[in-house]
Amino acid sequence: MMAVDAEKRLRNLPPVDQLLREPAVETLVAAHPRVLVVDAVREVLGRWRERITSGTEGVPAAREELVPLIVAEVTAAVEARARPALRRVINATGVVLHTNLGRAVLSQRARRAVEVAAARYTNLEFNLATGKRGSRYELVDELLRQLTGAEASLVVNNNAAAVLLALGTLAAGREVIVSRGQLVEIGGSFRIPEVMAQSGARLVEVGATNKTHLRDYRGAITSETALLLHVHASNYRIVGFTKEVGLEELVALGREFGLPVMSDLGSGFLVELARFGYPYEPTVQETVGAGVDVVTFSGDKLLGGPQAGIIVGRRELVDRMKKNPLTRAVRVDKMTLAALEATLREYLEPERVLEQIPTLRMLTLDVATLETAAAQLAEVLRSTLDGLAVVGVEAGVSQVGGGALPTAAPGTFLVTVRPAGVGVNELVCRLRAGEPAVVGRVQDDRLCLDPRTIAADEYTPLAEALRRALEVGG
Repeated sequence: MMAVDAEKRLRNLPPVDQLLREPAVETLVAAHPRVLVVDAVREVLGRWRERITSGTEGVPAAREELVPLIVAEVTAAVEARARPALRRVINATGVVLHTNLGRAVLSQRARRAVEVAAARYTNLEFNLATGKRGSRYELVDELLRQLTGAEASLVVNNNAAAVLLALGTLAAGREVIVSRGQLVEIGGSFRIPEVMAQSGARLVEVGATNKTHLRDYRGAITSETALLLHVHASNYRIVGFTKEVGLEELVALGREFGLPVMSDLGSGFLVELARFGYPYEPTVQETVGAGVDVVTFSGDKLLGGPQAGIIVGRRELVDRMKKNPLTRAVRVDKMTLAALEATLREYLEPERVLEQIPTLRMLTLDVATLETAAAQLAEVLRSTLDGLAVVGVEAGVSQVGGGALPTAAPGTFLVTVRPAGVGVNELVCRLRAGEPAVVGRVQDDRLCLDPRTIAADEYTPLAEALRRALEVGG
């Protein structure tokens, strides 16, 4: 009897062409690619067949009751398929350089520059003065030289590529000396020894994990040595009984033996943040000024720009890198260069740069400002949620993120949300699936929202996203 009932309901399923003639589905076809809608229809019909064959409970017996349910699912499926894979996210975590959420937010000037580069033809590799072929690297070279004091520059697609290119150009087939305490692992499990091996250079480790002396470097130098490498500990700290060789000492040793010195800074500081309570970090200018021959750093970390690997240093060495065939494989496109140029121009106005670059602005917010922002956000949430959750404000800490300033824990004020009708883990899942998606952090069965990384114009969208997530199934 049940099999007969299931067979009857299967016959009630409308064919694909009939569903495509439903007014709501025709509207979908007019707004989206037809193939996308057809695929969604077939997917939904397949799900209904599985439901019916596994049991008829909850399946309408009449076709006129079944079709609206199918059309509603088709609409949802089309909307899900049409949604871009790369979506807007409200970052409520308080992690300023959140690697998984795209790291640095670009300045207004950089965003405008990207829009122009994307919408129109550009002089990417065309010299407008001579009418001849130009070099894309010249577009930011003068700015980088002016800001860092280096003789020359080169921009590639990320800092790992910058290190790979530099090592492969300057030391392939020869030895590179580096302190054991600097053999770091960066995001995605990429390690300095592995990058070095890929470059063709041979790693020579000196010193101990916690202590390396100048004599360790001196004793390792042979006729096969091509380079002395310094890797700044931008994403970790070794504390206690420690010793590292300073850059000035390393440079002096390099000059003594005629060896170039390279420093991988990781995060590229162009302004010092120690006056805001952050641990001291060497700037690119200081590193170049110490006599280092090649310096590499990221564009999308503390610089506050797009993902890029930036190389500055002695012209002779940078020119050799430009001629390496690998340079073409790791080169940057016009939108990256547009964003980077605009970001670098922000640094020409040192009195305004902390406000103009979002990364620097967020990092330098004082606790009193954050307390006021938290109170404002909490008030918006209370008025929007209307009893769906208990909203509070409490002191907390933010994070820099992006493998930068690992010991820093800047103070903040958190807005806490304790949902009334749903578990907090279910709530965060719903928020990730919403539009816009919202990512916060969970502590003590509460959702915590850090205003350090939430723009004021995101308060209302965030509150509405929370209301929708809390009302689902309510």
